[in-house]
Amino acid sequence: MPVDPYSLQGHATGAVPTPDADAALLGRMAAGDESALGALYDRWSPLVHSVVARITGDLDDAEELVEETFLQAWRQAGRYEGTRGGVSTWLVVIARSRALDRVRLAGHRRAAAAEPLENADSAGSLLPEQPTPLAAAEIAETRQIVHTAMEKLPADQRETLELAYFRGMSQSEIAEATGQPLGTIKTRCRLGLQKLREALSVLREDSA
Repeated sequence: MPVDPYSLQGHATGAVPTPDADAALLGRMAAGDESALGALYDRWSPLVHSVVARITGDLDDAEELVEETFLQAWRQAGRYEGTRGGVSTWLVVIARSRALDRVRLAGHRRAAAAEPLENADSAGSLLPEQPTPLAAAEIAETRQIVHTAMEKLPADQRETLELAYFRGMSQSEIAEATGQPLGTIKTRCRLGLQKLREALSVLREDSA
C-alpha cells in the first residue's frame, strides 16, 4: 500500500498539513517570504531526504540534495501549478531529478578517474605549479569580490554564513547560539549562498 506523505509529516508542525496550506506557503515564497521557505522545509525535508537517500545511497549527498531541492523550490515557487499534483509530489519530482543527475555525474567521474594518464610525461608534471603573478592577482581580486558580496547580504544571512563557514559551526549549533529555529537557520544559509552565487557569477563569465 503506498504511503501517504502527509501522514509522515504531521509531527513536524503538530498538525497534518493540507494541500491548500502547502500551496499558500509557495505563494508566500513566490512573493519573497523567507519564513515560508523555512516552514516548507521543516514540513517536507524528511520526505525529500528519504527519497534522495534511497537513490544515491550516500547521506552526505542526500543532505546536499535536500538543500538544492528546496533552493530550486524557492526559485520556482511562482511556477507551481496545483492542477499537476500536490506540493509534496512536486518536491519529490525535483528531488528525484537532482538525485538521478548526481548518480549519473558520479558514474562519469568514476569512469574518468579510471582512465590511464596517457598524456602525463612524468610524475613530476602532475605536481601543482606555483601561481604566477597574474594568477596571484586574480586570486586577490576574487577575494575582494567575495568580501564585497558578503557585505551586501542582509545582516542575518551574513551572520549565519560567517558562523557556518568562518567559525565552522554546524547549523544546529548556530540555531542554539542565536536562539533561532533550525529551519530559519537553514533558510538563511540557502538564501545567502544563492545570493553569493549570483553575485559571483561575474567570475564564471570572465573565465568562459
